[in-house]
Amino acid sequence: MKVLGIESSCDETGVAIYDSDKGLVAHALHSQIAMHAQYGGVVPELASRDHIKRIIPLINQALQEANTSLDEINAIAYTSGPGLIGALLVGAMEARALAYALGIKAIEVHHMEGHLLAPMLEDNPPAFPFVALLVSGGHTMLIKVEKIGSYEILGESVDDAAGEAFDKTAKLLGLPYPGGPHLEKLAQNGDSKAYHFPRPMLDRDNCDFSFAGLKTAVLNALNKSDKSAQTQANIARCFSDAVADTLSAKCNKALKQCGYNRLVVAGGVSANSAIRESLTNLMHKRGGEIFFARKEFCTDNGAMIALAGMVRYLNAEYASLEVNVHPRWPLSMLKAIEQDKVKNILYR
Repeated sequence: MKVLGIESSCDETGVAIYDSDKGLVAHALHSQIAMHAQYGGVVPELASRDHIKRIIPLINQALQEANTSLDEINAIAYTSGPGLIGALLVGAMEARALAYALGIKAIEVHHMEGHLLAPMLEDNPPAFPFVALLVSGGHTMLIKVEKIGSYEILGESVDDAAGEAFDKTAKLLGLPYPGGPHLEKLAQNGDSKAYHFPRPMLDRDNCDFSFAGLKTAVLNALNKSDKSAQTQANIARCFSDAVADTLSAKCNKALKQCGYNRLVVAGGVSANSAIRESLTNLMHKRGGEIFFARKEFCTDNGAMIALAGMVRYLNAEYASLEVNVHPRWPLSMLKAIEQDKVKNILYR
């Protein structure tokens, strides 16, 4: 069986094909970073229009890479939410139109479940159960995962998500959009002892996150500084360390709460080297296991949607003829799936 996956939730158009026998056989991606950079952030209308322009050529590219045709596709999965409503509608309309024309099923995929399953694309996929840290521009959450679809939110951001904090801090430092990767590069030349920024909410019993105050601390430090290149590097380094320490402490708390010793980390911010190192050190100290998606699958991509679509297809979860998208869509609304239905897909 082959599932074609379409991702169009924000500013990247992704298409991929997942084969039940061979695994991921093709993936193609177009990023809109260059287009949005001149505005300092994503412009939703421009994002939607660019998805329209890119989606069909990317589908053709993926089909060619997989050496297959549309007639050999068994189902089409698409990101149905969360995300920008206009961008979501582009992928949904294309997926539904193709599925209807081909007489095959369409599958609605939850964007965050796609990220959560992305590490399953690696050669050493995690076993269930585990704690998942989903950390991106719009979300920071800790989830107790007993099996696919059985998700208990242990904690989440109450204001800025980690990725949002990275981008806003980078903007304060005068770095170009998207700020996260530029801040990471700048931080490599910084002194980790130059500033001590707060590690928010570590004194709380819960696993929630808050990064708005950390961003304010950076602003105050910057206003009092000489704004030299070295000072900016120091601020970038100390900010990154504060985020990494906070994420590690909260993950440790969540693991203890669940009694698990297996951590899965996904989402765009999980590509950050300092965060990866901090979380890896945490799990080494605990004698546990940690799993990441490869960096190209940390950001939005079609591969994770194709895989999640295959999983939901095997559970006979098909979209109706009515085109629906869900800009806000709690993970708790998803159906749990018994592992026997999908183990041959996830563990080869």
